Amino acid sequence: MIKLSVNINKIATLRNARGGDVPNVVEAARKIESFGAQGITVHPRPDERHIRYQDVRDLKPVLTTEFNIEGKPIQQFTNLVLEVKPAQVTLVPDAEDAITSNAGWDTIKYESYLKEVISEFQKHGIRTSIFVDADKKMIEGAAKTGTDRIELYTEQFATDFAKGKEDSAKAYAECAGLAHELGLEINAGHDLSLDNIEYFKKAVPHLAEVSIGHALISEALFMGLEKTIQQYLKFLK
Repeated sequence: MIKLSVNINKIATLRNARGGDVPNVVEAARKIESFGAQGITVHPRPDERHIRYQDVRDLKPVLTTEFNIEGKPIQQFTNLVLEVKPAQVTLVPDAEDAITSNAGWDTIKYESYLKEVISEFQKHGIRTSIFVDADKKMIEGAAKTGTDRIELYTEQFATDFAKGKEDSAKAYAECAGLAHELGLEINAGHDLSLDNIEYFKKAVPHLAEVSIGHALISEALFMGLEKTIQQYLKFLK
């Protein structure tokens, strides 16, 4: 079964909009785990506009499933990851003004940089993943960095799928096959939803994990959190 890791950034966004501690992100993570999700993902940014660095520290001791921390490996982020020691760190090349992640790594241009960062995390027993576009050259570059996994950036798939394009997952399937041949495990995330996740899962081989936040939390507003998570788990079997 493909693992479902739920990104709880949007829960923190709702909390921060009002101030105070409602909804509480630690309690939300506990509930999400109890509903069957196999992981919790957070993506702290330097301005802490949703998940705060202290949230990450608070979550670590209480989580019983896999903890995945995403972000650009600036020094502040790197220090946090090495302090918390999650199961997985996902490296994302966030621009400072980006509302959300909007591109994968150029693994050729940044090969040396990524090698250095990945080596440091792996020394501390942290599995590494690199956020990449569905581009075979970037997959080949990722393999050269020593990363354990890649995370396929799936926004283009979601856009094409919504338009009814028959080959919306073709590039992702080909890149997943190549990554598998190169010894990499494969994650995926960004704009995956209940509308497209079953198709993506069937079309793309060798998936280990998907990370879903915005769509899942939005769907839960209408369906309820437990029912929404259960529906994702059903599609990912």
